[in-house]
Amino acid sequence: MSNSNDWKSRLNIVYSTNPDFKYDNGEEDDVHAAPKEKQQVRIKLDKRNRGGKTVTLITGIEGSDDEIAALATKLKSKIGTGGSAKEGEIIIQGDFRNRVMELLLKEGYAKCRII
Repeated sequence: MSNSNDWKSRLNIVYSTNPDFKYDNGEEDDVHAAPKEKQQVRIKLDKRNRGGKTVTLITGIEGSDDEIAALATKLKSKIGTGGSAKEGEIIIQGDFRNRVMELLLKEGYAKCRII
């Protein structure tokens, strides 16, 4: 049975006479990120709302949450520290701005800036 003909997934649909109507099933389309070379990545030191602890905050990376999480894992393992990826930002524990910039340049992110 094909998914496009599955009436159970379209129970709350009202009839449309629009010939160009496309049913929105709630799934997001693929995020079309700019190439790595054109993304403007910002690296900064952040201490706010972290109990006085210092973190390196990486913003401006486009892509899906899985891609950002994979990059965060790679950076954390190469630096040898902890961190996380939340809401499109990568958080690395400690002050590793220069090291993160070197690693991102090697990954192909040409437009990196330390703020």
